Amino acid sequence: MSCGAAAGLPVVDAITPPVLVLSGPLTRDEVSGPCDALRALLDSGGAEGAAAGVVVCDVGGLGPPGLAAVELLARLQLTARRTGGRIRLRDPSRALCALLDLVGLRFEMEGQPEQREPPLRVQEAVEPGDPAV
Repeated sequence: MSCGAAAGLPVVDAITPPVLVLSGPLTRDEVSGPCDALRALLDSGGAEGAAAGVVVCDVGGLGPPGLAAVELLARLQLTARRTGGRIRLRDPSRALCALLDLVGLRFEMEGQPEQREPPLRVQEAVEPGDPAV
């Protein structure tokens, strides 16, 4: 028994990843709570969470970045990878991005182009007297 191809475009469901809101300032003792919350989000996501495997971490409320924030994000990334997922940062400050870059941690950021895609640029207009290139 065979089945013919369906007519039209395939149906694609948009998957919105769950969001873990992080607020601070944090101490080193408070790192386990967000890791447990991340693990619960990845585990309880059901079919959608397993398919996407992404949790967005809103880091806008972390306050001034420090080593506790770096440790938290490193542990969250490790926790996500151990469960087969990954995290994406939302609203990181420039100081936090600089600190993460300084310690060598790379995170996927929400709203930024992927590494393979060049950022969009403004196209320049051609003036009537310009020579052809």
